[in-house]
Amino acid sequence: MKLLLTGSSGWLGRFLAPQLRGAGHEVVGLDIAPGADTQVVGSVADKALVSDLVADGVEAILHSGALHKPDIARYPKQAFIDTNVTGTLNLLEAAARNGHDRFIFTSTTSLMVSERVRADASEQAFWMDERFYDGPPRNIYGVTKQAVEGLCRLFASEHAMDIAILRTGRFFPEDDDTDRTLSGENMKANEFLNRRLSAVDAARAHVVALERIGGCGCETFVLSAPPPFSREDAAELAIDARAVIARRFPDADDLYAARDWQLPATISRVYDPSKAEDLLGFRCETSFASVLGALRDGLDLPFDHDPAYLPPKEFA
Repeated sequence: MKLLLTGSSGWLGRFLAPQLRGAGHEVVGLDIAPGADTQVVGSVADKALVSDLVADGVEAILHSGALHKPDIARYPKQAFIDTNVTGTLNLLEAAARNGHDRFIFTSTTSLMVSERVRADASEQAFWMDERFYDGPPRNIYGVTKQAVEGLCRLFASEHAMDIAILRTGRFFPEDDDTDRTLSGENMKANEFLNRRLSAVDAARAHVVALERIGGCGCETFVLSAPPPFSREDAAELAIDARAVIARRFPDADDLYAARDWQLPATISRVYDPSKAEDLLGFRCETSFASVLGALRDGLDLPFDHDPAYLPPKEFA
């Protein structure tokens, strides 16, 4: 299949393009910044460019290009509208015009995080699957992603297009831009309990969705490492997460202590990726158990960590 991949120079793109080629696809990369997997430098907000690219034999689009949460400090709100909303509309219109039967959109779990969720304002952990809603998104990034999910559902209905909306949890390599209470590696390791996946798994989910969304209509999927908890743990996680973790992983505290790390005292939200496993047959390979296994065996950590990472577009 000839595919258009947006965001091909970005963090996800650098993992996704090789996986798509490995699956036998021809990949045309589009990004505003040059990169090893980018054949066309330009913006999805350029309607004529998008139209010409898609008309040149492209059979499906994987749309992973966007402005993200850290970009809020670097770009005005209008840039989020232009890139995330108008750019996606350009792609959906081009896909419909050229008779595409499927479309893969990279969304985010961030749009599910209201001010109340962000403030941990609950007596039990929020259990966040695709049906979860606790009010509007807390920033322009989430607002634009929510709007585009609506566009995806509209186009799926109007054009009989199968669309996979992939709400990815965290997989960025840089440190958290709002919370520096723990080291970057410690925080990432903790997040595999409830809200993180590896970049390799995020990319593989897109490949699986491309192959298996046919006939499903428009479906939304939360993507994260499988949590080692159940809904029945939600109340205890909010007051004593370490007790719950100790029951699942008796040596976790010792493994963390040897590295001078800390387990989370409380966990306020858990992303539930079970729908992706049920409907697409996709399950993340890297999990919190994988992290502990690496610590136990003295291996490299099974996730990427680069505190100095900046998106290529910042150098373009």
